[in-house]
Parts: sequence; structure tokens; C-alpha cells
Amino acid sequence: MKLATFDIDGTGKRTVGAYHSDVYVDLAALSGGGLPDDMVDFLKAGDAAMDKARELLAGLQPGAGEHIHAKHEITLQSPVPLPGKIVHTSCNFDSHLEELTTWKDPEWESHNWGDFHFEHPTGFLEAPSSVVPSGAGVEIPVFTRQLDYEIEIAIIIAKEAFKVGIDDAFDYVAGYTIFNDLSARDIQAREHSNKVILMGKSFKGSCPLGPWLVTLDELDDPHDLDMQLRVNGEIRQDANTSQMHYKTAELVSWWSHMGLYPGDVITSGSPPGVAAGMKSPRWLQPGDTVDATIAKLGTLTTRIV
Repeated sequence: MKLATFDIDGTGKRTVGAYHSDVYVDLAALSGGGLPDDMVDFLKAGDAAMDKARELLAGLQPGAGEHIHAKHEITLQSPVPLPGKIVHTSCNFDSHLEELTTWKDPEWESHNWGDFHFEHPTGFLEAPSSVVPSGAGVEIPVFTRQLDYEIEIAIIIAKEAFKVGIDDAFDYVAGYTIFNDLSARDIQAREHSNKVILMGKSFKGSCPLGPWLVTLDELDDPHDLDMQLRVNGEIRQDANTSQMHYKTAELVSWWSHMGLYPGDVITSGSPPGVAAGMKSPRWLQPGDTVDATIAKLGTLTTRIV
């Protein structure tokens, strides 16, 4: 399934549904209120909610209905509009780490990227309040002149996880979506030089997430998906999830030691091709459109304003 959170235009109603046969189905309404209208609550309801949703979609009659909405009748939100936490995995594509070591900036170089180790996943937390949906306009913060992009695959947690073994990790995964880690590189560099990271990655709108939560049964292999990010149609990043250093099971297992909960997001880290890696960086500017596409997950679109 492609699970979605969306607002039904003109009603003030936000609900959980599915993107199905090119329309949006209000699962909460179709179930007569048996299914929650909030994604975190839906995930907390576990396999029973997933099975009921599949049953409803399988029995759905073609054509219009009060529970079926065309794209122009809804406003899409991020599948999890306010996750409990976003765990960002750093440098999880080896080629992106190599890219980082070439950045000629004293504050970047002070971070000693060449000493980065892979004894275990490494990362940081991003602010849940930074999440915006596909199609959102993101304003360039007044404090940066170096707005960058990073396509990533995002793991959505299905149920509470603590000290999970690698072999059991997929039992705690609801599915995947797309994440675009917008980054204020100049601020990030200054923070790195102080051995911290916050505002460079967690300003308002810095975490586009969507368009849908694609459940595991839709994917033969989540670690063989093509990833491509385009700016105004120009390909900037072109990779495959197979290139991740740590895959889903290892990430879920490691990060579960902090305690994971339904709706939490774990990101994969970015492949190479970011603006900061260019000899003459082309930072995002007002009017740019960023399309981040991952095979079978769709396209996450962000407008820079």
C-alpha cells in the first residue's frame, strides 16, 4: 500500500488514507471510524490496521464515492506530519564521504573527515517540526547563502523497538518514504567546527518527507532502488540504495538502543552529487524546483521560495 496523510479540501478534515489507482481513499472514513485518522495512531494499531486497510482496498468498487478523492480535492501532507524523532544517519554512502573530504573550507576541514569511522552507524537528530510535505514551498533561511539538497530513503518505524537484533529488525519497519535533507552548509560548517550540529539541518522546512509511506509488501528489495535528485530537471544525484554502507536492518538495530516508536523516521544518509561537492557550487535559489525520486516510492517535490 501507499499510505498517505492528507487534508480534504474545504472540510478542515485531516485523515489517513491510501493512494490507490490514481486517487486518494479515505481509509478512516471507509472503515466507519474503525481505522484511525492519524498516521501514528494507525501504526500503533499494528498488523490489524494494515490488514483491514488492505481488505478495504481490495473490496473497493471503481468510480467515485464519498470516500474517494481526486488529487485536486486534497492537500497532501507528509505521511507522518510530526514524527516523534528523525534519526539522520551520516555519511552512509562511501562515495559521499569521499566527496566531503574534498571540501576546501577551513571550518569543514577542521572536522577531519578522513578520520570518519564505520565501527557503527553515526548520525544526529533533526527537529520533527522541520518536516514539510511534497509540493511544499521552502523559504531560504535569512542566515544562509549556501542552501543544499540531499536525497535519502527514509525508514518509518512501525512499533516500539528497543535493543532489536539485526535478524528481527524488519519486524519493526512499516515501510519507506523519501527524504530530502535540505542543508544550510555555511551554518553546518560552523557548527561542525564546534563539534555540534543543529540549525544547519533543522530550520523550518529543512526536512521534506513524502509523498507516501510505501509498505514493505510493495518492495521486492528496498536495497536495490534507483535514487535520482533533479534541480530544475537537471540530474544532480544518481545512485542506488544498494550503495548504502549500513542497510535497513543494521540501522534499525543500532538506533533502537535509544528507543524507537511508531512513526519515528530513520534516514539513510545521502549519496554524492550535492552542491557543496561541486568545484563551483550551485546553491539552491528562489524559484528552483527539486524533485527527489526513488523507484517504487514516487517523487518528493520541493519548491524553493
